Amino acid sequence: MPQDLRAVEWTGTGLALIDQTVLPHRTETVHVRDVDTLVDAIQRLVVRGAPAIGAAGAYGVALALIQGEREGWTDGEILTAVGRIRAARPTAVNLMVCVDRVTSRLPEGLDAVLDEAAAVQREDVEANRAMGAFGADWLLDRLRLERPLRVLTHCNTGALATAGWGTALGVIRELHARGLLEVVYADETRPLLQGSRLTAWELVQEGIPHYVQVDGAAAGTILRGEIDAAIVGADRIAANGDTANKVGTVGVALACADAGIPFLVAAPTTTVDLSTKTGDDIHIELRGEDEVLEWGGVRTAPAESRGHNPAFDVTPGRLVTGLVTERGVLEVAAGQLPGEYLR
Repeated sequence: MPQDLRAVEWTGTGLALIDQTVLPHRTETVHVRDVDTLVDAIQRLVVRGAPAIGAAGAYGVALALIQGEREGWTDGEILTAVGRIRAARPTAVNLMVCVDRVTSRLPEGLDAVLDEAAAVQREDVEANRAMGAFGADWLLDRLRLERPLRVLTHCNTGALATAGWGTALGVIRELHARGLLEVVYADETRPLLQGSRLTAWELVQEGIPHYVQVDGAAAGTILRGEIDAAIVGADRIAANGDTANKVGTVGVALACADAGIPFLVAAPTTTVDLSTKTGDDIHIELRGEDEVLEWGGVRTAPAESRGHNPAFDVTPGRLVTGLVTERGVLEVAAGQLPGEYLR
């Protein structure tokens, strides 16, 4: 994989987004020059992954300012447009944090806004690199195996989901770079297949051996002893360590707890929301029911059936063996809570 792969790139007049809805069969770029297109791209998952949509939202503030100047918007209309970007996906806290950070520079003008957005993107890449090293070191020290590791991951947490390199997949890439990774089991991640479409694509680019498995196989694979550790990302982490991530994650955590193997969450500190006390306070996005009632546009369920489609679930902090951030690893299940250690 090219080391400089970027899911989100500022072109000087707008955003260039790798269209993640058409991977792995086609590699296409969506060019975004207005707020409506950006909001649509975030909601349709053209760009996805908490850090990546945070970066897109950061540059979206500049986009709103440019569009506002072009179309004669008032300051209030610009802020309304920024608010639409901020609310495009409600669970991932990075989007809100990054938009708010860049919005604070609006009174200073476009150059200041762009400087802040670029800083958001640069800092995320730096954080991901640090997480990769911290996570790999922690796993190797914890497991102390005399062979390369076999790991499981859920959803996509690589360069496509971040400003670059990756969170959980960044840890996996670090293990691979050290020659200490045997194989990755990538859950397909229903209903939109971010694991089989995106994670597998990234693993192929990197030359990392892997299997794609259906989500329902994950627990059995873990309990059969075929996995040494699970590594996932996060979209929001509460002060007590409860973690919202792609739906299906909590089942992986439960299986890891039963098997007695590490369940590791890798996420930057921007994903930790200290104002959210527990997972009960995390708003879970409900997506359209067609995503689970149809396959490739063809109805697979009876016409009378309704679809329940939460995009995320919440893993209790007691099941999170380790939380990897750019500052190090917190052993959440052992009592090292984000609300106490990351203030």
